[in-house]
Amino acid sequence: MLGIMSSGGYPRTFAVDYLVVAGGGGGGQPAFGGGGGAGGLRCTVTATGGGGTLESALTLAPATNYTVTIGAGGAQSTQGTNSVFSTITSTAGGGGGYYLNVSPDTGGSGGGGGGNDTAPTRAGAAGTANQGFAGGNGGQTTGVAYTGGGGGGAAAVGVNAVGDVSGGAGGAGVSTSITGSSVQYGGGGGGSDQGSAPSGPGAGGAGGGGGGGDGTTPGVAGTANKGGGGGGAGNGAGAAGGAGGSGVVILRYPDTKTITIGAGLTGTTSSPSGGYKRTTLTAGTGNVSWS
Repeated sequence: MLGIMSSGGYPRTFAVDYLVVAGGGGGGQPAFGGGGGAGGLRCTVTATGGGGTLESALTLAPATNYTVTIGAGGAQSTQGTNSVFSTITSTAGGGGGYYLNVSPDTGGSGGGGGGNDTAPTRAGAAGTANQGFAGGNGGQTTGVAYTGGGGGGAAAVGVNAVGDVSGGAGGAGVSTSITGSSVQYGGGGGGSDQGSAPSGPGAGGAGGGGGGGDGTTPGVAGTANKGGGGGGAGNGAGAAGGAGGSGVVILRYPDTKTITIGAGLTGTTSSPSGGYKRTTLTAGTGNVSWS
């Protein structure tokens, strides 16, 4: 099918702004888990992940298929999956580490280190440049309460755990106005606390991160379609890490264009506002095209 042709015989291209957030990592499990790292975040509006330079809009053509994949959140202690729009790929968030020296995963944002009773302190994992930050370190103590570091967020490093005192909070996510109002995405998961530490588990990072668990309460899952990391598992009957939250792809384009969302994708398109339409894709893999 031919696109609308310019006087030079080529399809009239147009600019598409995007937010591409990958699936968040799961919180560390079975015990003393670090928080999962947030899914990597790449954006052309307001701010992007990892403190990087704002990305550039893509120049696309009508009547052409462009691939979209929405990354799923990771199960406990595992990475999420990447999200994709055309040539843009955001890297999955890293899973949290846990006791017995199991290291966290690197990712779009890195997982937090698990609690430990021997040297060295379990370091948080690295994030990906221009997508997200590293996770925080797990707590080291010779006592009976071990604490996990916070997962990295799209806008901030996860907070280090404090010995047998408290789990680290997840790093904060990035706020963007691509939908027309400011919304935060990509918060890291909170690190765990065994249950006897005075200050308790770490809070989830703003933008979809799940809070850490303790001896009776499991870690909280990251928020769906925000790419949040899951909270780390404590230790005891209720110990469980939270799953990572799924990612999202949001596209902003001229309101003169009409998008077709292909089979395999779930999404909605807003009414025109400010010269743009906005399509939010929340699950699946498939193609989009414009006319």
